[in-house]
Amino acid sequence: MSDGGVPAGGPSPARGAMRLLVPAGLGAIVAVALGTYGRVHDPTGESIATLGFSSMLHMKSWLTTAAAVLALVQLTTSLRMYGRLGSGAAAGWVSLTHRVSGVLAVLLTLPVAYHCLWSLGFSSLDARILVHSLLGCAFYGVFTAKMLALQMRALPSWALPLFGGLTFSALIGIWLASSLWFFSTVGFPEF
Repeated sequence: MSDGGVPAGGPSPARGAMRLLVPAGLGAIVAVALGTYGRVHDPTGESIATLGFSSMLHMKSWLTTAAAVLALVQLTTSLRMYGRLGSGAAAGWVSLTHRVSGVLAVLLTLPVAYHCLWSLGFSSLDARILVHSLLGCAFYGVFTAKMLALQMRALPSWALPLFGGLTFSALIGIWLASSLWFFSTVGFPEF
């Protein structure tokens, strides 16, 4: 052991934490780039596609709701993988379910995000819309950071749970500020 309880030749905890600057920095660049594009782009106000739903708002509400449900699957499977639910090693299907639900959740958000940025832009008309815009940009930023952190070695053990938790929180916040608002204000959407 070297001084400070770090194994000789191993990365120091400070060095591991410093490595977080790479995914966090790139994630921040993604979030700011999306927000900047949404702010400077002249929104068209038009629907791009409804993917078979009765309107663009119905499509966005349903896809975001499905992504939020998959985020709950992500939370449950990650808690199981980290030993917070149940004891013993998690079955192989838990890890596979975690990966597949994450991919599906992000894929469901892409048409919603594309429409929001292209058609509506980044807006601060009221507090709800501002929070929604900020969380939308933050979601893709922390998702980027999480995906980059997954590929890195010698990160602190809390790094992936932190990025995963932030990604989950941003998506649930988006759902609260959009789909739940739509359901409670306009009514339960039709397919």
